[in-house]
Amino acid sequence: MEYLEFIFYGLIQGLTEFIPVSSTAHLKVISLFLGIDDPGPSLSAIIQLGSVFAIVWYFRIEIFKLRSNSSKKFFNYLLSESFLMSILIGTIPIILLGGTIKLFIPYFFEKILRSNLSIALVSFVMAIFMYIADSSKKGSKNLKNHHYSDSFVIGFSQAFAIFPGVSRSGVTISTALISGWERSDAAKFSFLLGIPAISIAAIVEFISSFNEFSSFSFLPLIVALITTFVSSLFAIDFLLKYFSSNGLKLFIIYRIVFGVVILLNL
Repeated sequence: MEYLEFIFYGLIQGLTEFIPVSSTAHLKVISLFLGIDDPGPSLSAIIQLGSVFAIVWYFRIEIFKLRSNSSKKFFNYLLSESFLMSILIGTIPIILLGGTIKLFIPYFFEKILRSNLSIALVSFVMAIFMYIADSSKKGSKNLKNHHYSDSFVIGFSQAFAIFPGVSRSGVTISTALISGWERSDAAKFSFLLGIPAISIAAIVEFISSFNEFSSFSFLPLIVALITTFVSSLFAIDFLLKYFSSNGLKLFIIYRIVFGVVILLNL
């Protein structure tokens, strides 16, 4: 049963980390509906590392394909100083906000924000925000021509993803669309911006909750990470292909349904 639970955690984390529906909310709510333990913020943060590995691997393959087609411009840009600085600027807000909450109000999430009512209400708010983003005029900003101010704005919105139910990918992609980004590059930047954010969150949780991990079995945790990695690859590939042509409408509807289901089961 422990292996099955950790496989379940990995599947939910991987499938919902990059699809804009909130992985934290789904891990908590679906676990409750199925009568199994809520993995909590510590375990959730650790298995998110599987999602980080998936981002790195997915774009490594994409870059290799571009290079094999004799197009090195994209590869060179990804490794350029300006792009790395852009990611750094976009990461600063979530470090400041997350660090402040972790230091001064560490139980803020457990007591207030991880409640089902809070998650349902946040889901409705995000559905509205995503609708506004999806209805916004198509822009021309992309990975190559955006400015540091664009990175900061998207990074500032990413900071709100520490609230369960917001969805890091949902809020960053939506903010990028409102700011005038092209759809495909809005999603790519969201994924790449997630590498340091998710990694830092996992490391901080591991250090601050080190004693808790003695209660986790090592092999099931490895199984969860592998499951997260594989399901994350599927989610990234699906979103990039689906979102470019269809936008956020499907996920907006899902968010509303998800919120209603939670409220009906309070």
